[in-house]
Amino acid sequence: MSAADRISRALFGFYLIAFFVYLFAPLAIMGAATFNTSRFPTVTPWQGTTLRWFSELWSDGAMWQSLWTSAVVAFFVVLIALPVGTAAALILTSLHARARGFLYAVMVSPLLTPGVVIGIATLVLWRQLGVGGGVFLIVVAQASFIICYVMLMVAARLQRFDRTQEEAALGLGASKFMVFRRILLPFLKPALIAAAFLTVLQSIENYNTTLFVRGFDTPLTVFIATKVRTGLTPAVNALALIMISITILGAVAYEVARRRRAKAGGAA
Repeated sequence: MSAADRISRALFGFYLIAFFVYLFAPLAIMGAATFNTSRFPTVTPWQGTTLRWFSELWSDGAMWQSLWTSAVVAFFVVLIALPVGTAAALILTSLHARARGFLYAVMVSPLLTPGVVIGIATLVLWRQLGVGGGVFLIVVAQASFIICYVMLMVAARLQRFDRTQEEAALGLGASKFMVFRRILLPFLKPALIAAAFLTVLQSIENYNTTLFVRGFDTPLTVFIATKVRTGLTPAVNALALIMISITILGAVAYEVARRRRAKAGGAA
């Protein structure tokens, strides 16, 4: 191996280490702060090890209520974003190139609009119709731009779809609904699952749009932002640590199941 190759490998290894440290160091510090007896979420100075903040989290009814509100909002956003985004992707990929470019720009424009603008515009519009802030408006406001993520993911998947399968099925007498259910939907399943998870994450972490349309309902992000101003405790770190642990365990379980299915398919 030449000196240039060794230097290139060393730089690449340094880059990987720096990348993962940059990515995971804040999460590690946040998790460690959960076990510090300090009333503030910090690791310096370390005042002692405790599990107190998990019990504090368990008894914090307001935080659990905010988490439940976020879960309800995310559920309904998924119900809206998946079918609408999928329909938009199907329409987009079926158009000619010139019309497709114009419609793509129109459909993607909500992603380029600041969340503050979407929140205020949604609130002003629905107030004219007599609807105040609350879960309904949060769902409407979030879905208006999260639909774009679903559309982009499904459209990317559709680029690899062989349209001759549809033509063959229609030629054999299948209805368009049967073609969609038996051929297109199974092909889109991985993209739809990924889009559903992305929708949930985008909904739960959204703050700018949600702040203006929440009314008297308090999702988790708004609750945490309020706590930052009034007095944040490591109970929030405990909740974040639990959520991160569930995410990691879910990813590991999925990967194990995927490898088992691949191994079983290879053996068959």
